[in-house]
Amino acid sequence: MSSAAGHGDVRTGGQPPAGGAFAAAARVRPLGDGTFAADLPATWTVGGKPHGGFLLALLAKAAVATHSGSGAPLVDPLAVSAQFLRPPAVGPVLLRADVRKSGRRTTVVSVHLEQSGRACVEGVVTTGRLPRERAAWSDLPNQPAEPPGNAIDLATLPSAAVFRLTEVCDIRLDPNGAGFLHGHIGDPLRLRLWVRPRGEQADPLFTLIAGDVSMPVTFNLGRLGWSPTVQLTAHLRSRPAPGWLRVQVESKAVHGMWFDSDATVVDSTGRLVCQARQLALSAIG
Repeated sequence: MSSAAGHGDVRTGGQPPAGGAFAAAARVRPLGDGTFAADLPATWTVGGKPHGGFLLALLAKAAVATHSGSGAPLVDPLAVSAQFLRPPAVGPVLLRADVRKSGRRTTVVSVHLEQSGRACVEGVVTTGRLPRERAAWSDLPNQPAEPPGNAIDLATLPSAAVFRLTEVCDIRLDPNGAGFLHGHIGDPLRLRLWVRPRGEQADPLFTLIAGDVSMPVTFNLGRLGWSPTVQLTAHLRSRPAPGWLRVQVESKAVHGMWFDSDATVVDSTGRLVCQARQLALSAIG
C-alpha cells in the first residue's frame, strides 16, 4: 500500500461513511481545455498522504473524461503509469490532461496532477475497450474467492488509524505468510488479501485501489517503516464482477532500500482484472 510519492460484513449498515464512497471521492470536475478539479479526501490516505492507487484512479478518470469530451464514445482505462514527484496534501488539486495520440483501438493521454502550482504526479493513461470474453489463457494465483474465517480485518488493527482506507474499504489479510503480525521475520515476501469498497460494487477504477491496497511486503523483513512509491504502473484487464477482489502481492528482489512489488488482482469469478507493479523505497533496520 503506498501513499503518494510516497499502499463478510459491511459496516455502517451497508452505507459508506459520509463522503467516503469511491465513486464520489474519485469525481473530477471539468474546467475546460482538458483541465479538471478534484478533491483528495482524508479517508483515502495512508499516514496522512493520499493513497497511490487512488491517485492513479484520478489520472484515469481525467483521461477518460478528456477523450470522451472530444466526442469519442466512452472508453476504458487499459494502462495507467505514474511517476510520483512529491506527495500532495489532502484537499483540492488540479489535473491537466492532453491527448497525445488518438487511434482506432487506443488513445494515449498524459495527465499531470498539481497542487498549489507544483507538479505532484505525472502520468500517462492508455484508453480503449476492456475485453468482455473469457481469457484464452491465464496463469493466476490459487487463492479462494472469499477470505477464510481466520482472515484478519485490517480495520481491527492498531494501524487502522494510519491506514484510513479501512474506513471506506473492507480489507482482509491472510495471516498465513504474514509473519510480521507476530514479530516473525523470514516469511517469503508474498501476501494475500481480499478487498471490496464499502457500500458499492467495485468498478474498473477501483481495481487500481486493489492493486495498491497491500501493506509493503517488506514488512516480512522487519522493515515496518514508511515505504514511499516512486513509480507505479497498472494494467487493467477486464471488468470486475460483484463481490470480493482477491489480491496476491509479491516481490522479486530487495536491493538496499529499493524493492519491487507485483500485485495480481482477480475478481470473484476468477477473472484477472488488474496487474500492478511498483518500485518503492523501504527503511533499513
